[in-house]
Amino acid sequence: MQKTVIHTELAPEAIGTYSQAIRVGETVYLSGQIPLVPATMQLVEGDIALQIEQVLKNLTAVAQAAGGDLSDIVKLNIFLMDMGDFPVVNDMMAKYFSQPYPARAAIGVAALPKGCDVEMDAVMVLSND
Repeated sequence: MQKTVIHTELAPEAIGTYSQAIRVGETVYLSGQIPLVPATMQLVEGDIALQIEQVLKNLTAVAQAAGGDLSDIVKLNIFLMDMGDFPVVNDMMAKYFSQPYPARAAIGVAALPKGCDVEMDAVMVLSND
């Protein structure tokens, strides 16, 4: 089994002992993204919608670096500090994803890295076309 490390400067640098993504065959495992702005490595300023949008931009950058895009994501995990923000997640997903939507889980958590309010990770499958 060959593992390929995926890295792009268009997404935040890893802030620990992990890779932005790992590709094994046609499957890509995207690490959790928080609302860090890649150029500054600072959390995006603003409400939860802006934070979710930054997370989705970061996931997009990693997906593209792996040779895919958000439409190739088959599983999305969403971690929220406040489950009351879930309607905003749905609104933002409607802007970034189209049907068929990925399978997903939404998990309420007590804390996230850097004190942010949202994190998402994903599994993506690339086509052989």
